[in-house]
Amino acid sequence: MIRNNSVMLLFLWKKGRIYGKIIHIVYGKAKNMGQARKKPVQQLSKYQRLRNRVFDIIEVGYVEDFIGRAYDVMNLGFIVLNLVVSVMLTYDNVTAKYGNLLLSLEAVTVGFFAVDLLLRMWTSKCLYPNLSTPLALLRYVFSFNGLVDILSCLPYYLPFFFPSGMAAFRIFRVMRIFRIFRLNAYFDSLNVIGAVIKSKARLLLSSVFIILMLMLAGSLCMYSLEHSVQPEAFDNALSGLWWAAATMFTVGYGDIYPITAAGKMMGILITTLGVGLVAIPTGIISAGFVEQYEVFKKQSEMAMESDVHFIRVPLLEKDEWVNQKIRDMQLPKQIIVAAVQRGQEVLLPNGDLELKAGDGIVLGVEGRRDGINLKLKEIELKEQHEWNGQKIKDLDISRRTYIVSVRRKNKSIVPDGELRLQAGDVLLLYTKKQMPEAKEISL
Repeated sequence: MIRNNSVMLLFLWKKGRIYGKIIHIVYGKAKNMGQARKKPVQQLSKYQRLRNRVFDIIEVGYVEDFIGRAYDVMNLGFIVLNLVVSVMLTYDNVTAKYGNLLLSLEAVTVGFFAVDLLLRMWTSKCLYPNLSTPLALLRYVFSFNGLVDILSCLPYYLPFFFPSGMAAFRIFRVMRIFRIFRLNAYFDSLNVIGAVIKSKARLLLSSVFIILMLMLAGSLCMYSLEHSVQPEAFDNALSGLWWAAATMFTVGYGDIYPITAAGKMMGILITTLGVGLVAIPTGIISAGFVEQYEVFKKQSEMAMESDVHFIRVPLLEKDEWVNQKIRDMQLPKQIIVAAVQRGQEVLLPNGDLELKAGDGIVLGVEGRRDGINLKLKEIELKEQHEWNGQKIKDLDISRRTYIVSVRRKNKSIVPDGELRLQAGDVLLLYTKKQMPEAKEISL
């Protein structure tokens, strides 16, 4: 039994759902579902809890964390605003009229990027929990995202410390546009492009190498054929690289071109080869997208994704599961033990874990896959309702109506015939009758 549960739990864990929902149930709204904490929460110091919380906020993740989502939206807005300001500052008429406003917006956005960089450096230990703090910081600084974060703000502040190099530093400020790569974190479709390029990196490098070799060969051949006729255009072996690039990529600027018959024939040959070779990288990327689509399609065919619903069951002294091991629990196949809360500690379940009185068991069950929607109705009893003060067994309801549960003052009561209903009770019932005062619920 525990073997089936473990297989099901592992599958759903890989789908990225169980871990976030368990933490959401036990600890509250958590954002980062990929970084497991090595220590229980009660053993963390206030400094570590603060750092973990800041990391959860600045990393893209859990939808229900309002502060985290607000930070994501603000970060995205500042990236777009900074790019717009950078473009507007290149227009002389706009700069003359709104220059001070644009410079102020630039200072604010770059200041936000600097604060974001400092926070990410501070929380780098949470990003790489298996490394020491100095190594985690170095790992982040020299990662692609770390370099993007540094280049997006550091060139702006360098002239304040080195005024003599202001002109050179202004050139580096153009590198702030690399901040746009941060958008990959917010859009999965952009990540697909990166995954395709990464998977086809070797083929792409091979095709680029072949193109460069053909360009060099074309430049050498054209130098040999045209140097004696137009030495100012082809004065050395590498001067024809510009002609080779313009010809192979079918740009054809016309500033350099062969005038001899042999040179023209060579130009035709280079153009013909270039059309085929330059199209190779495009074909490789296109094939990568097709393969990625096939992977997604196979994954969807191999496993149907379904929601998992969780409930927390507290164990009392008289419960039959007390002092039992998880492997001995008689559970239906569709139900799994997702976690066990013992005091302030969360235990991951295994077959040898023995349950104790006071434990809170988090049970998970898969959603329905048969396509059938169960229609339930919810009724809140008012003082004047005819059911107020009556026992359930005395209610005048048909056999097509069944009371599932009664909620009274935030407590759920299993209904029986002797239960007397009161004003304020919320009844959840299954019925096929028309009840205009009822609110319909779809499961």
